[in-house]
Amino acid sequence: MFRYTLRRLPSAVVVLFVASVVIFFILRLAPGDPAAALAGPDASTATVQAIRHQLGLDQPLITQYLIWLRGILSGDLGNSYILHAPIAQLISESLMNTTELAIGALVFAIVGGGLIGYFQGIAKRRASQATLSALTSFGIAIPTYVTGVLLILLFAVGWRVLPAGGIGPGIRDFSLGWQYLLMPAIALSLPTGATIARFLSASMRQTLDQDFVQTGIAKGIRPSRLMIGHVVPNSLPPVLTVLGIQIGQLFGGAIIVETIFAWPGIGQLLLQAVTGRDYLLTQDLLLIAVLVFIVVQLITDIVDAAMDPRIRLERA
Repeated sequence: MFRYTLRRLPSAVVVLFVASVVIFFILRLAPGDPAAALAGPDASTATVQAIRHQLGLDQPLITQYLIWLRGILSGDLGNSYILHAPIAQLISESLMNTTELAIGALVFAIVGGGLIGYFQGIAKRRASQATLSALTSFGIAIPTYVTGVLLILLFAVGWRVLPAGGIGPGIRDFSLGWQYLLMPAIALSLPTGATIARFLSASMRQTLDQDFVQTGIAKGIRPSRLMIGHVVPNSLPPVLTVLGIQIGQLFGGAIIVETIFAWPGIGQLLLQAVTGRDYLLTQDLLLIAVLVFIVVQLITDIVDAAMDPRIRLERA
């Protein structure tokens, strides 16, 4: 298992390096000049050039990239152009808030999607299957910004039982913080939960057709024990694979959800960085998003290999 993990690390490092190159140079293709934006519309050419020199934007692109890469490797992320604060501090504060939101959404997605997928997988009536399939289709098809607005209109404006936005005290006082977390976590969890339900139900149907299930039934094993002890565990590997992808996509969906619910996380910070043409902050945030996705995928592959030794043998 340890050797399998070591074999996966070089490819992860290569992907991260390529992503850093793409992120850096793609941002330079975007229209607009950060120095001109900081200087203001009435600034002179000399003022703009001075700001460009101060920010290091007058240096060759390869030099700028190497300076940025050296800063990342040394742990010095620099300062934000527009927020005038250390980027490491901004990211750490925002990342904690986004992680709190992502964990809440992931819990809803796994519990809700797992239950729906389980009952859809064992359902024998067409009406039950059609109803559960419609629920998952609804969760996948409805955009998160529509779900977020509907939740606000229903629970914050209509019934007035939950706050419309903000983060509140967060995990410091969870007895109150959960009220702020509930709606954005539900809105963010619906596409992931629906996807988990779809894959779990399809995987369970395939597993139910396997010979060992029929053998268990013939031996008189209780259906509940057979499902929980054998069918579900053997149906999990493809679900875990898609779950790893969905966890990475949670951070992408968090940008929209955090904007709707005024949640001060990575999404809000990235929006400020992009609109303010803050190259350094935008680069760091995008690279962190790629890093999170790579780490999650690596963990997912390791868990898959631990559950199914055939994966380790195939990739040996």
